[in-house]
Amino acid sequence: MFKRIDHVEIVTDQPDRTVEFYTGILGFKIKSRDRIERSSLGVPMDLVYLDLGGTVVELISYAGAAVEPAPREEHLGYRGMALEVEDMQKTVAYLKTKGIEIVWGPIVREKYARAEICDPNGYRIELRQWFQ
Repeated sequence: MFKRIDHVEIVTDQPDRTVEFYTGILGFKIKSRDRIERSSLGVPMDLVYLDLGGTVVELISYAGAAVEPAPREEHLGYRGMALEVEDMQKTVAYLKTKGIEIVWGPIVREKYARAEICDPNGYRIELRQWFQ
């Protein structure tokens, strides 16, 4: 019946900057773009589908979007997404060359290393390296 998570949606008021972050820094590829002229919001919506290894992020933007600031503390509800990385130390070093701040971690446990960054909208992205 259910096959997989098809995509995760992010509403942004900074579509160009957000696309550049996910493609230029994190390595997502643009899968497709769409424009819905007559959305339920009464204004056109622009959609960009970004793919990374079969995981899709749908970026949604539209005029007048009231984007709430990303939560900075623990809270109920959706928290973020996680990207698996091959090597945490190399990933952190690479991100620093791109001006991306590590906002939490990295911490190393017996079975994994974990850190967090934020996208241009302030949404947290966990980085996770699993150890065999």
